[in-house]
Amino acid sequence: MKDIWLILFAIATGFTASGIMANLYRVLGFKAETRNERILRAVVLVIAGPCVLVENAVSGVLAKRWKYMQFWTAAAGAAYWSLAIGLFVLEMALKM
Repeated sequence: MKDIWLILFAIATGFTASGIMANLYRVLGFKAETRNERILRAVVLVIAGPCVLVENAVSGVLAKRWKYMQFWTAAAGAAYWSLAIGLFVLEMALKM
């Protein structure tokens, strides 16, 4: 049971980090004009990806452009992606 809680905590940690990064991306308004800025944008979107994916999935279901199976597939992918980010963040936090 403790392992399940650890997995859920890692998913929540990853999704939180993703949401923070996505909102910083929106607030700061990155312009991808140079090569280095495009690389920075790609790195930011690797971390912000789960939040952006879930946001697009929810808006797609509400607009009736997505079927429910597509939504749940995207949600499962975002959860797995958040797990990977969360494990990385927790590992870095433990090393501090």
